[in-house]
Amino acid sequence: MSTAFGSPPLEPVRLDVRRELERPEARLDPSAAYARLRRLGPVLRWRTWTQDSLVITRYEEVMNVLRDPRVANDRRTLGDGGKGPLERWWTPSIMKLFLGSMVMKDPPDHRRLRNLVQKAFTPAMVDNLTGRVEQITAELLDAAARKPVFDLIADLALPLPLTVISEMLGVPEPERMEFRALIGKVLDPDGMSLTGFIFNYPNMVRLNRFLRRLVQLRREQPGDDLVTALVQADVGGDRFSEDEMISMVFLLLFAGHETTVNLIGNGVLALLQHPEQLQRLRERPELIDSAIEELLRFTNPVGTVAPRFVREDLEIAGFKIPRGSTLTLLLASANFDEAAFADADRLDITRSPNRHVSFGFGAHYCLGAPLARVEARVAIPALLQRFPGLRLAVPADQVRWRANMGLRGLASLPLAVG
Repeated sequence: MSTAFGSPPLEPVRLDVRRELERPEARLDPSAAYARLRRLGPVLRWRTWTQDSLVITRYEEVMNVLRDPRVANDRRTLGDGGKGPLERWWTPSIMKLFLGSMVMKDPPDHRRLRNLVQKAFTPAMVDNLTGRVEQITAELLDAAARKPVFDLIADLALPLPLTVISEMLGVPEPERMEFRALIGKVLDPDGMSLTGFIFNYPNMVRLNRFLRRLVQLRREQPGDDLVTALVQADVGGDRFSEDEMISMVFLLLFAGHETTVNLIGNGVLALLQHPEQLQRLRERPELIDSAIEELLRFTNPVGTVAPRFVREDLEIAGFKIPRGSTLTLLLASANFDEAAFADADRLDITRSPNRHVSFGFGAHYCLGAPLARVEARVAIPALLQRFPGLRLAVPADQVRWRANMGLRGLASLPLAVG
């Protein structure tokens, strides 16, 4: 594969990638941070306390890895006795349950689970949610309008997907406040590290118990909801085990929640910081679908995907990658790659084509992508229409970001409505 910066060195540059990307200045200007990584090379070496990883920084190489059958999601399929983080003795069993979903599987296991869940999580089901998303959004904006300054994250971007996914899963009305509080804690991006998971252990145990009660309820009292559909899913006599169902529900929670929060928050901030693009969207609301795709590319709600593992020796951009290597794919860096996107560091809501990789690619394409698009497609125009004078209530350099490399999202976004 050719590279944009000449012949690579024999060995990848060593760099603490997490430290680079979690610096405050990198949060404020991610395009410059990722450009620096790409200049250092298409492949970087990053050593953490748990593993040695090769980091892929450019669009062409990221796409090639996502398509390459020699690269696995499940470390165990390499057959060399090595263990990924989920197989280590010190990993809590509840963490293995929640994270051992089809995201970490390879064919045929992945295809089996994907076939089952697609019976429940269909595009038609998501499209039918539009009216309800509009209703929830209107109610949240009514409450926000009563404040001179409101927090976009706490008052809209977070409660919208939490309410939608609670209803989709069939959580009984009296238990939804408890459920939303639980998943808000468990899915907090600041806890998306091994240390964070360990400290969050009691909440994970409570969520596990809650989900098992919900599964049992929908076995006994089927409804028109996602958990009932998972309980009843059957492909040629193949059904989910209870553990697979709990793992799948957790995946749906994450896929149907975190990306949406970040897309709405990051997207609105980007529009406010690019008033000419905001004005264009106000004047031409039919551009919303194109705008959502560009906001996905430009604001990168998801910075990386689950690690990949090399099944056999291969070459990436001239680097020899030995069997057993762990690969970290920087989706956000790929989305800023000048070789793939003209004027990549410029927000353009009319950009076409826009082959971003914000939701991944191929067999592991994000299951929650249609839901995130529907919610953002409703929420962002409704917000802009309701508040023509919408503006930041704090200086841009005081906006608080969550310190998480894999997920780029705001901790809060104070907005003035007058």
